[in-house]
Amino acid sequence: MKTKIIISILALFLSHMHPALGADAEPPPQAENRDMAAQKIEIVVDSYSFTPEHITATAGIPVEITLRSVTSLIPHNFTINDPDSGLDIDIDVPSGKDVTVTFTPSEKGKFQFYCNKKGIFGSHIKKGMKGYIEVQ
Repeated sequence: MKTKIIISILALFLSHMHPALGADAEPPPQAENRDMAAQKIEIVVDSYSFTPEHITATAGIPVEITLRSVTSLIPHNFTINDPDSGLDIDIDVPSGKDVTVTFTPSEKGKFQFYCNKKGIFGSHIKKGMKGYIEVQ
């Protein structure tokens, strides 16, 4: 009789210590599977300017930038040269065309983007073709 009582108490104790042993055990919590949609941003690429010049994004979430060139002759590009933060982008934007670039910033901070093209009248960045992305 004592043995049955001890076994019953032990079984009850173990069922509370290890949920898989109990009949009313709840399944362990699982990580929420969230589909993080890309942050979509459009930048107009004009003669020696980006509009807007300041954009914001959230670290860890993909960023999709559509670069819309409204120039008719001069090609440009979009460059972020910060490999330490995982932002190492250099993409050409032909005149009159749209180009999309997608990346995922991993670090918070303020990072400059610019056009690194050089023409007969000087570099595009010196003419003011620059802006920055603020990653929060």
